[in-house]
Amino acid sequence: MRIAVGGISHETSSFSVKKTTLADFTTGFGLFRGPEILQRFTDTNICTGGFIDGAKRHGFELVPLLWAFAYPSGLIEREDYERLKQELLDRLREVDAIDRIDGVLLDLHGAMVVDGILDGDGDLLESVRRQVGPNVPIVATFDLHGNHTQRRVDAATTIVGFDTYPHIDMAERGREAADLIVRTIRGQINPVMAFRSIPLFWNTPTQVTAKPPMNELMQRVHEMEQHPGVLSITVATGFPWADVPDVGASVIVVGDGDDQIAQSTADALSTWIWDHRELWHCPPMSVRDAIQQGEEGGNYPIVLADHADNTGGGSPGDSTEILRTFVEQDLSDALLLYIVDPQVAQQAYAAGVGCNIDVDVGGKSAAVQGPPVRMQAEVMAISDGDFTYDGPMYAGLTGNMGRSAWLRQRGVSVVVVTKAEQPLGPAFAKTLGIDCRAMKYIGVKSAAHFRASFEPFAGVMINVDAQAIQTHDFKQLRFQNRTRPMFPVEIGPPQ
Repeated sequence: MRIAVGGISHETSSFSVKKTTLADFTTGFGLFRGPEILQRFTDTNICTGGFIDGAKRHGFELVPLLWAFAYPSGLIEREDYERLKQELLDRLREVDAIDRIDGVLLDLHGAMVVDGILDGDGDLLESVRRQVGPNVPIVATFDLHGNHTQRRVDAATTIVGFDTYPHIDMAERGREAADLIVRTIRGQINPVMAFRSIPLFWNTPTQVTAKPPMNELMQRVHEMEQHPGVLSITVATGFPWADVPDVGASVIVVGDGDDQIAQSTADALSTWIWDHRELWHCPPMSVRDAIQQGEEGGNYPIVLADHADNTGGGSPGDSTEILRTFVEQDLSDALLLYIVDPQVAQQAYAAGVGCNIDVDVGGKSAAVQGPPVRMQAEVMAISDGDFTYDGPMYAGLTGNMGRSAWLRQRGVSVVVVTKAEQPLGPAFAKTLGIDCRAMKYIGVKSAAHFRASFEPFAGVMINVDAQAIQTHDFKQLRFQNRTRPMFPVEIGPPQ
């Protein structure tokens, strides 16, 4: 049994001014071809790592094609996307000509938008389907934050989405996908899919699967997956900052040969989600209110999630409201991870450890990110940016922040970096000599992924809607391609 594996993955923020190019796919987790994919992702907690585990378990040959991942940012340049897609298809054609492949496993995201192609994931799936024909199974894994479409459901044999947020189950979902494709090839199951799109903007804090209300929903999902004739259920919370017609939440149910069971299950679950739509909305909280709330509780460190400038969702990472508030309140043991400011990072790097520098930090990408913060800071440490992830998410992989520095003014510290990557944990801060556990206030450019690593020592974690490009006040977003009214913008709560 020969199963091809590959993927082009990107979470695209239509409101980001930074276009995504081929060069962006070669940095970070990078661009890998052929056997490089197996070498890079064996024993890692991503879906492709799970595909590799599945190949070992079931004894099939995994035929690697092309794997490309760019950190979230703006629209992908059309020419660069087409080059990547064509290379993946060419490699698929070549391996299929040598010896017919039996199936395809794709590691995708679900919120990829290309300049001129609003449904990037659907376009890629359709292209692979045309290449292999109607009878070869295609199983695709997707992030929880996909904006799914009927186009994708029609092109794939099976879709498997993440169950957790933070995403700590990626390899597990890869193994599930491998199991499903093997059983399909062997004729043990006959997957059919039902799809329901839900006109719902889902706030990030209510998506965290370890606590209410999301844990109740996922318990319901897992119970429904045990029903006869149901193989898998995906709930996607959507990605509101991709300006596409099908933006929003959705449910995909994979049934075993019975369209009616699949559709009735999808209808029941999507109706329950919609009827409880108020659970998935929470009013934005200001930075100052969050600090006050944390101090009243008295549990430290107080971790503020700057979700409107989440670099993991495509924001520039240089909004300044949290840093400005830390400085204006003259807080002690306060730390911000990270501000993306290559100019300041280079200035600190050139000055060296122990030097004092006058710098304007952040606020350089767009006016909505706020003005720069003037600091007279000491350079505490510098780095070329290399580190290894040590938390449950992306375990076993390495990252690079580019030239970076730890700056401190009185009791306020900030890590300035060159590359936009969200702080999934304290790993990079440790390389600079920072002990996050000793801090009283920590700001992170993240929405929820930080929780898996920070929760063991955080006193309290609070999402804040600081001034930034990816506000969770959805009424402020200026859509051009959204085609339907959404809760909570045009549609109100249940009566």
